[in-house]
Amino acid sequence: MDLSWSSLSDDIAPTTVLVLGFLLFVFPEPATSAFGAGLLLLGAAWWFYEWDRF
Repeated sequence: MDLSWSSLSDDIAPTTVLVLGFLLFVFPEPATSAFGAGLLLLGAAWWFYEWDRF
């Protein structure tokens, strides 16, 4: 298991995008909800891309 900064950022970045997208999605304004939904989709795709990548 590699514990370098690049390995850690590959694990943390998609999760951060998912959390930020969720927070914007639940904020009660249409523009932020749409942006949050987009970030959720991007974060989920990024997370699945990084899933089995070594």
